[in-house]
Amino acid sequence: MAKKKKHAGKKPATEAVSKPKARVQPEVKSFLYVGGRDCQVAHLRQIATNFGAELIHHDGGLREAVSRIDTVLPSVDCVFCPIDCISHDACLRVKSGCKKFGKTFIPLRNGSKSSLERALQTMSERNAEA
Repeated sequence: MAKKKKHAGKKPATEAVSKPKARVQPEVKSFLYVGGRDCQVAHLRQIATNFGAELIHHDGGLREAVSRIDTVLPSVDCVFCPIDCISHDACLRVKSGCKKFGKTFIPLRNGSKSSLERALQTMSERNAEA
């Protein structure tokens, strides 16, 4: 038996399909870096300065109170968080705070200097393309 083909639901071939526009990252002037290694903070600040941004560091709950994250979040453009060097509590606090204040949350694969530099470079390139 031959099957009948239905053509009623098809769109005409001449109809253009619009692509969703890529989301543009905001220009980063200041950001919060939560976690990482204390010995690298000075190097991370220098990388931020090279991109024209200010780095605000929170140690992720080792010596600083995790509640301080909530007071800093409203004043920054985004938050970087190396997932290998942060407590679970601090990470959850950052993620929920970013949702609450509408900030961009950027998890980094690790706490290396090059990881932050790559993330900032990617954001810079995306802003230049827009």
